[in-house]
Amino acid sequence: MTRQSKGSEATGRKVDVLRIGNAGGYWGDDPAALRRQMEGPLQLDYISIDFLAEITMSILQKQMAKDPKAGYARDFVTQVSPLLQTMKEKGIRIITNAGGVNPRACAQALFEAAHKQGVSLRVAIVEGDNVQAQLGTIYENEKKAGQPALLNMDDGRDFAEIKDRVLSANAYFGSKPVLQALQHEPDIVLCGRVTDTGITLAALMHAFGWSEQDHNQLAHGIVAGHIIECGAQATGGNFTDWQKVPHFENIGFPIVECSADGSFVVTKHPGSGGLVNVQTIREQLLYEMGEPESYITPDVIADFSSIQLKSDGADRVAVSGVRGRKATDLLKLSISYEDGFKSSGALVLSGPDAVAKANCMAELFWKKLNSDLQFAGLSPLEHTRTERIGADSTHGPLSPSGVVSEVLLRLAARDHDINKLKIFRKVLPGMILSGPSGVAVTGGAPVISEIVSYWPALVPQHVAPASYVVMEASGSATPVEVASEENICWSETGGVAERSPSDDANQVPVDWEARRGEMPLKRVPLMQLAHARSGDKGDTANIGLIARSQAAFDYLQQTVTASFVKERFGEMCLGQVRRFSVPNLWSLNFLLDHSLDGGGTMSLHIDAQGKTYSQALLRVEVLVPEPVLESVSPEMRAPSGELSA
Repeated sequence: MTRQSKGSEATGRKVDVLRIGNAGGYWGDDPAALRRQMEGPLQLDYISIDFLAEITMSILQKQMAKDPKAGYARDFVTQVSPLLQTMKEKGIRIITNAGGVNPRACAQALFEAAHKQGVSLRVAIVEGDNVQAQLGTIYENEKKAGQPALLNMDDGRDFAEIKDRVLSANAYFGSKPVLQALQHEPDIVLCGRVTDTGITLAALMHAFGWSEQDHNQLAHGIVAGHIIECGAQATGGNFTDWQKVPHFENIGFPIVECSADGSFVVTKHPGSGGLVNVQTIREQLLYEMGEPESYITPDVIADFSSIQLKSDGADRVAVSGVRGRKATDLLKLSISYEDGFKSSGALVLSGPDAVAKANCMAELFWKKLNSDLQFAGLSPLEHTRTERIGADSTHGPLSPSGVVSEVLLRLAARDHDINKLKIFRKVLPGMILSGPSGVAVTGGAPVISEIVSYWPALVPQHVAPASYVVMEASGSATPVEVASEENICWSETGGVAERSPSDDANQVPVDWEARRGEMPLKRVPLMQLAHARSGDKGDTANIGLIARSQAAFDYLQQTVTASFVKERFGEMCLGQVRRFSVPNLWSLNFLLDHSLDGGGTMSLHIDAQGKTYSQALLRVEVLVPEPVLESVSPEMRAPSGELSA
């Protein structure tokens, strides 16, 4: 593999292969990942780091309201400061959304750190995504024009319902402002709300000279960004067959080695922990996927049904064949707003009849709480939830084998009246000595927290133009402006986000259902036929079910329908289940609407993001023809363990 130096890129000659590594998928990810990526044996050109989730913006907005020097991911400054000299020496550039709602303050903190070390630094600051001050004008102008005005993308509610409770509002920029800023060769590009995929795509466009019309190349860049955006999830983290991962110590974060035609290889630093194979990449591709033929970004609409994967050696997977089409002329807005309060508390019930004790305690708790609310002249709580969680840590080896001997009883409530929650938090500790035996106290009175809810909306691109400014400091903590640009918009727009067909009745090569009577059947959990990954989009959970062979995929298409999943998830999924087939990945993608109790910080579920839903589906048992089971090659089989029928 040939690779030209960073200098060749700066002089305008194209590189043969560009290496981009990811060093973080969320705020709080492994703080040592950046150092490992920067100092590893593979020479990287760029490192991307993602710090922002939808609700994070409102937290940062509150911080900046209290302190004008706050409002960004301080962890980024802590992580990168000791590595500034290494970054400069190796010619590595960093692109990150660590700027939050105050990228200029983040940049100033970086300049101060560089000054202490005597390192010159050039930082590009991407701005314009914060449109909170313009929301009222945007809303009124769209209404006057007869256009849908900031309607909630998930449920169609009118923005007027929450306009007086808004905490933050940020447009999702794509690659364009980052691409423009890269022309000035900054060491670090600091962004606010840009798409996770856009920061990867911008580096590729800059290196290879791709234009807005190069839809297939852009789609490859989007897929590359999607694979690495969640850090170690692509390199063995959260992998269904986790026993196949050699070890998780110092897990290698993902690296993409990209070529000018768009194709790329996913890998990690040699010798690092984790695993990269076709299975881990399939799982990450299905993570938080919506409709596979229309993966919508501000840069391009990517067709995930066209992705081709193949092994390229140990810890290397080649990706190619991705199709793309023109982006829409809309931007997504991420709006957060005040939405009441919630609280949760827990007790451990142990010993014989632990489940019955937990049920008794829960019944006592809710009866007493309702009585206390009524006495205070308050109505019942708007939303409550009871959860029973158990393993066995209280009695250890004394517990009878196979018997549930402890339950963590978790009680939660949500309401817009904080006075009800104040009563809720006092009831639980007051019952410790007045219920069943075997109670272990897990803490004091439950904490009441504010709920910040998420409101996704669409707006025309022109209402949120991007801008950037490039600052540089050499031998001083006071930077000077080098370049700037305003009113940056993506011009190649107007594409249509066609809906992928929901597909409960696809034709498949072998009709296994028709042949059931011709061959022996075996009852097995779905895990013997598939692995899976699940995630969330608001109140919708997605489960990507990935077959272990072509025959297994054909069988799953016929057997695991939307109605099959809906029936199994029962009351956990209050809305419809939609299924989309992704044959090129041997995959079925399920969208479970209204299954996360509102999602985000609103949810009272212990798993508010649906991360465990894939494991629940894999436990479901089905009758499978033995030839289907035999079609799974040894290297693709699920590890032995709790797999027997």
